Amino acid sequence: MLDIKFIRENLDVVKMAAQKKKIVVDLDRLVSLDDKRRELMSSLEKKRAQQNKASGEIAQAGSDEERQAMIAQMSELKTILQAEEEKFKPLMEEWKALMLQVPQVPDMTVPDGDSDEDNQEVKVWGEQTKFDFEPKDHVEIMTNLGMADFERGTKVHGFRGYYLTGDGARLCWAIWNYANTFFGAKDFVPLLGPSIVRKSNLFGTGHLPNEAEDVYHTQDEDYLIGTSEISTMGYYSDEVLDKAQLPIKYLAFSPCYRREAGSHGKDTKGLVRVHEFFKVEQVVLCEASHEESVQHHEWLNRNTEEFIESLGIPYHTVLNCGGDLGQGQVKKYDIELWVPLEKKYREISSASYFHDFQTRRFNTRYKDEDGKLRYAHSLNCTAIPTPRILVSLIENFQQADGSVRIPEVLQGYMGGRSVIEVMKETE
Repeated sequence: MLDIKFIRENLDVVKMAAQKKKIVVDLDRLVSLDDKRRELMSSLEKKRAQQNKASGEIAQAGSDEERQAMIAQMSELKTILQAEEEKFKPLMEEWKALMLQVPQVPDMTVPDGDSDEDNQEVKVWGEQTKFDFEPKDHVEIMTNLGMADFERGTKVHGFRGYYLTGDGARLCWAIWNYANTFFGAKDFVPLLGPSIVRKSNLFGTGHLPNEAEDVYHTQDEDYLIGTSEISTMGYYSDEVLDKAQLPIKYLAFSPCYRREAGSHGKDTKGLVRVHEFFKVEQVVLCEASHEESVQHHEWLNRNTEEFIESLGIPYHTVLNCGGDLGQGQVKKYDIELWVPLEKKYREISSASYFHDFQTRRFNTRYKDEDGKLRYAHSLNCTAIPTPRILVSLIENFQQADGSVRIPEVLQGYMGGRSVIEVMKETE
């Protein structure tokens, strides 16, 4: 959420931001509503002050007649006050709804564009894998190796259901444990938080109201998170931090749930777009400084690049265009892994910074050197999601006999094994 004062003073800039992000919001209506809001708030404050003053005068009235006259005047004032309060309620509801739609202003380096097809490649690492045999996709390989069971997953869960079995499950545990070691060496504090949260937390991160159709929720109006960023950001809601605590760096792990409502007909096979998965997430709170946010953003994204490089999977990094930025994001990088059978790169990680867009909604502040309260800045970046990473890992490291090489850094977490072997047929 942006400060209404900033919106009013920089209306043309905010309009350009909405246009660049392809977000439709009536900013002129918002300013008009804000004028009425301010006018009504001023009127209400004056009448409440008059009401308080009258209460004191009634108590000091010299006669019963004088007291009754004052009570009549106060009753009339109360009626007017109640009418204005009733008028104020729907105005505030519309004002708040519009405020929640206002986008963060993107960084000047964010390119124009309508969708992810317009993102700009800024880095390529590793050579695209080539084979001297006929390669298979991850679904066939994992099924043959007893690493996954998609048929039974569909039977139990429905569309996009899956089981990871045997070495498929072991490989995910290996990745989680390696990620904990790798990112733990970078001074992150491990965090396991709630996966079921109050609705307000999704408004805080900006996932609501814009992504409502993609979010699971319960009959009690609790919500299942699609990323541990949500519960992690809620950790310090309505709190005032000490500047000395900053930057705060969490490595959060959680199950995640997404309905994939907008992806009908896309990626219907395998592990690319599943409804439930696990994710390790980097989350940072820092001082309210653009320069510091930029520094942390580059660092977070580079952390994940280094992690992917240590696994030996080819990737490229793209700078997201305006049309592929979320409402609250100032700037975002996506890391995409090479998928040999599709002959394309697929997203595995996003690194974003928000300035005070999220912390203003969560009311997460800190005291600066002068004792002034300021909203912290927030950032997040995917460390690694499972099982999606298995798509690229399995396909890039497959061998002619159907086995899969295990990246060297994971072998210690796989009992020292270097290969996932083809299952032997039972007699």
